Amino acid sequence: MQNFFIKIYLNKQHTTSLNITHKKHMALFKITIIAVFLIVLGVKVIEAGNLDTNSSDNLVTFIFGDSLTEVGNNNYLQYSLAKSNFPWYGIDFEGGQATGRFTNGRTIGDIMSARLGIQSPPPYLSLAPNDDRLLNGVNYASGGAGILNDTGLYFIQRLTLDDQINSFGNTTLAIKVKIGEAAANKLLNNAIYFIGIGSNDYVNNFLQPFMAAGQEYSHDEFVDLLIATVQRQFVRLHELGARKVIFHGLGPLGCIPSQRVKSRRGICLNQVNKWVQQFNARVQTISLKLNKVLPNAEFGFADTYNDVLDLINNPQEYGFKISNTSCCNVDTTLGGLCLPNSKLCTNRTDYVFWDAFHPSDAANEILAEKLFSNLFPKTRKNDTKPTIVGKTAHVQTTTTTTKIFRHQ
Repeated sequence: MQNFFIKIYLNKQHTTSLNITHKKHMALFKITIIAVFLIVLGVKVIEAGNLDTNSSDNLVTFIFGDSLTEVGNNNYLQYSLAKSNFPWYGIDFEGGQATGRFTNGRTIGDIMSARLGIQSPPPYLSLAPNDDRLLNGVNYASGGAGILNDTGLYFIQRLTLDDQINSFGNTTLAIKVKIGEAAANKLLNNAIYFIGIGSNDYVNNFLQPFMAAGQEYSHDEFVDLLIATVQRQFVRLHELGARKVIFHGLGPLGCIPSQRVKSRRGICLNQVNKWVQQFNARVQTISLKLNKVLPNAEFGFADTYNDVLDLINNPQEYGFKISNTSCCNVDTTLGGLCLPNSKLCTNRTDYVFWDAFHPSDAANEILAEKLFSNLFPKTRKNDTKPTIVGKTAHVQTTTTTTKIFRHQ
C-alpha cells in the first residue's frame, strides 16, 4: 500500500479494522498502562542516530500508542468500548472535564509538549484533511490498541498500530497537498516520532485465557510474532518519511494494580515481567538492525523497565505514598476503570496509579520532567524553547551515561 488518496483520508473513520464484534466479552474493559510507564525515569536510549531538528521553533511530533498517550481519538469511534469520556477522568485537567485521556489530568505527552513549547498534538480523528494543525503534529494513539490487529478486539473499535500508521500515511498525503512534496518530505524527515505500544498485546491478548494467542502460542512464539510485526511497521513508517523514531520499552506490567490482584499476596507477577524484558530486548535489537539497513534511519529504544520498577517499589523516594493500588477504587473484574460511582482517594497526589492501569497526573508530572531532562539536557526548566540534543548528547541514567542518537 504505497499510495493513498484524499478520499481515503476523508473516510478516515472507516480505514481501520474497527468493526470487529466480540459480544461475549463486551463487559471486559482492560486498558493497559503503556509507554509512559514505560517512557520514564532515567530513560536509557540505545545508539540510533541524531535526535535533531532544524529549529526548535518548528518542532513537529507525531505520537503513536494506546491509552496512556491517547488524547481523545476513541471519542470519535461510535462503538468503541475503550473510552474514558466520563467522570472522574479529567477531574484535574483544565476545566475539570473528561477529554478522552485515561488519567485524572495530563498525559506525559501533554506535559512534554508544554516543556517543548508546543501545543500537545490533537487527536487524528478530530482533524479535517485541510486542517493547518496537521503541520504541527498529530496524535494517533488509541486506547485498547496493540501491535497485533486482534489485540483488544473485544473493545469493538480501536485504532491498532497498523491503523495508526495507515492514518499517518493519509496525513503525509494531506501535508503534501498543502505545502508541496519537497517541503512535506523535509518536515516529515525532521519530525520526531514517539511510539509507545505493546502492553495491550500482553494484558488484553496473550494473558487473556479466552484469547487465541495465549492458547496457540508459547511465549517465545508470541514474541517472535510481535517482533516480526513491529519490524514491518517500523519499515512502513520509514517508507512514509519517518526518520527520528523513539520506541518506549514496556515497563514491569506484572507490577501494575490490574495484575497484582491476580496474586494471592498482591505482589508482582514475575513471569509477566520476564516476558516483558524479553520483548524489550528484541525491540532494541531490531532498532539497531534497521539503523544499519534503512537509509538515514534513526530508530531509538527507550529502556525504562528498571526505573519504572524503582518508582513502584520505592514511591516515597519520589513523593508518593502508595503504588500497589489506585487512587480511584475500581473493580478489576469490571475492567479496572474509574467510573462515576467509584470511590476516589482523598489525596490524588499520594498515588502513583490513577486507576488499575494508568498513572496519575502527579506521577506523569515527575515522569515527564525526568524524561525531558534526559532527552534535552541543555534546556533549563524555565526556558520556553528547548535545546534539542544532537550528536554528542547524553542521557543520564541511575548508573551510567549513555550516548543517544549518535551517528554510526
